[in-house]
Amino acid sequence: MQIRRVTPHIIGAERNFLFVVIETDSGLRGVGEGGITWREQAMAGYIESLTPLLLGADPFRTEHLWQLMWRSGFFPAAQVGAAAIAAIDIALWDIKAQALGVPLYQLLGGLTRDRVACYPHVRGQSASELAEAGQRLVAEGFRFLRTEIRGGGDGAVFNPRPALRQGARDLAALRAAVGSDIELLVDVHTRLDPADAELFCELVAPTQPFFVEDPLRCENLASYRRLSQRVRVPLAVGEQLGSKWEFRQLIEEDLLDFARIDICNAGGITESCKIAGWCETHGIRLALHNPLGPVSTAACLHLDLASSQFAVQELPRRPGSYLTDLFPVQVPYEAGHLLAPTQPGLGIVMDESRVSSYPPIPAGRCPLWQRGDGAFTNW
Repeated sequence: MQIRRVTPHIIGAERNFLFVVIETDSGLRGVGEGGITWREQAMAGYIESLTPLLLGADPFRTEHLWQLMWRSGFFPAAQVGAAAIAAIDIALWDIKAQALGVPLYQLLGGLTRDRVACYPHVRGQSASELAEAGQRLVAEGFRFLRTEIRGGGDGAVFNPRPALRQGARDLAALRAAVGSDIELLVDVHTRLDPADAELFCELVAPTQPFFVEDPLRCENLASYRRLSQRVRVPLAVGEQLGSKWEFRQLIEEDLLDFARIDICNAGGITESCKIAGWCETHGIRLALHNPLGPVSTAACLHLDLASSQFAVQELPRRPGSYLTDLFPVQVPYEAGHLLAPTQPGLGIVMDESRVSSYPPIPAGRCPLWQRGDGAFTNW
């Protein structure tokens, strides 16, 4: 079996998505997804630049092809390159499992569980709205809920001190609304510096969050050394990282409690399995990052099902609730949980004939936030 076609597709829905379809001479087709949001054109271009390395290759040689894609340009792949490789790698694993007639998790070690607990994003413009939304989601079967620090002012303005205090009040209101048996997670989205992150972690500690996510920017991972030694809450880190090398310091120095590996950013199934295995040696659990589309959800599910380190899975978009004509077959979902697929491969089907119905959103860009004085800050 040989690869004969590699096609990236930029899909515009409520936002842009980047998918890739790989076709073999046997007729099998695999699908993957890349995760550097608002840089879909760059990922598509990177995939096109890698295509000559893939045409005619055996799709079963996932490790060899990963090394070839990562290293053949002399300069190591990073970020956009890692995400492009991730999309291709996921599609190759999809093909391999289909060819063997088994769900992908069987190639990753088989089932360690039969369902995967998920958390949705709880949103509201006030603490009371968050509390009401949280109660509705618990009634639907979710046992984990995620909120985040909200911007102050008009929503595009983020002033750290008022925002972190409001974030602590939001989390306390959510805890009061849903009770002590529901696990709460709070995402800082890399918006704070070390001093403010330390204060925020102290303010939310009484609510006993399952974890505080990405309190600091990722450029200097050593900053987590100070934070992890001073706070009393578990830390979840890693959604912006693109390889095992970028995770190295966090894992080796035990600076995190939950690894937020993004399979669609961090080199795909091949690389994410290596990071996950490394985490096991340090007692670090997996909370895979998944803000993307149906392929990302499926890829996360298969690694979750096969990993003894699984903790919880992010799920802002439920399978079967979006892009259903483009992906008429998606992974199974029930009452706050993803279930083990029985179909070979990822367990999803992409209908390429529907691509033209989703033209890319022009000039798509990340929301731009600023401080009250006009200085740029992270969204």
